[in-house]
Amino acid sequence: MSEPSQPTRELCVPDIGNASQIELLEWLVEPGERVTQGQELCELVTEKATFPLEAPLAGTVRQCLAAAGSLVKVGDALLVLELIE
Repeated sequence: MSEPSQPTRELCVPDIGNASQIELLEWLVEPGERVTQGQELCELVTEKATFPLEAPLAGTVRQCLAAAGSLVKVGDALLVLELIE
């Protein structure tokens, strides 16, 4: 019998104001990496500022869903985080 899988959470681009364009500047983590709550995962940049996306909970990065340098919009999925229980 296989072990039950850990719960996952998809992290999305947050609402960061009236930005017409948001770029995923760079990833600060890689798939398989364990992260802590509050750890910066990537940097998002708009015409006016750079914003870090922080891990809401501790877990393991399972998959990065967008490439660094790509344009994203509010609500787009960026990363799958496997939660640590």
